[in-house]
Amino acid sequence: MSEENIFELEVGIPTGVEIQLTQRVLKVTGPKGTLTKDLNHIPVEIRKDKDKILISKGWPKRHDRAMVGTATAHVRNLIKGVTNGFVYKLRVVYAHFPVTIKVQEKERRVLIENFSGEKTPRVARIAEGVKVKVTGDEVVVEGISLDAVSETASNIQRSTLIKEKDQRVFLDGLYIFEKGASA
Repeated sequence: MSEENIFELEVGIPTGVEIQLTQRVLKVTGPKGTLTKDLNHIPVEIRKDKDKILISKGWPKRHDRAMVGTATAHVRNLIKGVTNGFVYKLRVVYAHFPVTIKVQEKERRVLIENFSGEKTPRVARIAEGVKVKVTGDEVVVEGISLDAVSETASNIQRSTLIKEKDQRVFLDGLYIFEKGASA
């Protein structure tokens, strides 16, 4: 196949990060931990070449180029996770009833008590490998897997959804206000 018929992107491997590639399954190890991602569902070719990962597709159409970009983004997020980690911050918003948030590490869940004056607490699940800290009216969700951190933050935000009321008026809830890499 000639060079002009191949669309290829590359991701550099930083020092301190080790990547093992086995049939489109990536195992990335870095200073913060190890992540594994199966990319078999993405129809692209992935190869490791010394200090970079090459992702390519032959005779690409627009959809194929998008798939190469998606696989590249997954690899970058894995590398960013094992080197820096990810942090999502949520803020508690309430008008009248003060909300209490409790983290139950053993049960892997967050309890949101007294939300809109409700007697039973609302429950949000914490994904595996994620730490949740509560300081005042701020909830910090952090971990090395972007998927797990964003899923946990979303679970917390969705657990405080108010149904059958005008959401422009009833603004109570926990809302994501900041996303990024941990410090």
